[in-house]
Amino acid sequence: MLTHATRIRLQEILERIRSDAAVSLEERIYVQKFADRNHMVAGWLHQARREQQAACGDGLERLMAQLDLGPVDPQPPFRPDSEDPGDLGDWFGRAPDWLRRS
Repeated sequence: MLTHATRIRLQEILERIRSDAAVSLEERIYVQKFADRNHMVAGWLHQARREQQAACGDGLERLMAQLDLGPVDPQPPFRPDSEDPGDLGDWFGRAPDWLRRS
């Protein structure tokens, strides 16, 4: 259960995330701590990140954010070493989590 003061502080930080304003690392950790334990806060954080993407992205990124598609935190594409791929197990061992589970 969140106290009134905690909820107000979380919503103030989330509003700054939503509007792409400056948010300190300590504040991001604070919000993430609650998001990891409370599904309601996790939903607020997810929505704030989506709205941030929609406001800051180009046409395609804005559309994907509005449709709630794709990752909330974009990651660079996975590019294994092209010179010496090694065996298939090594290649998948360096892959992102979502690909290793496939």
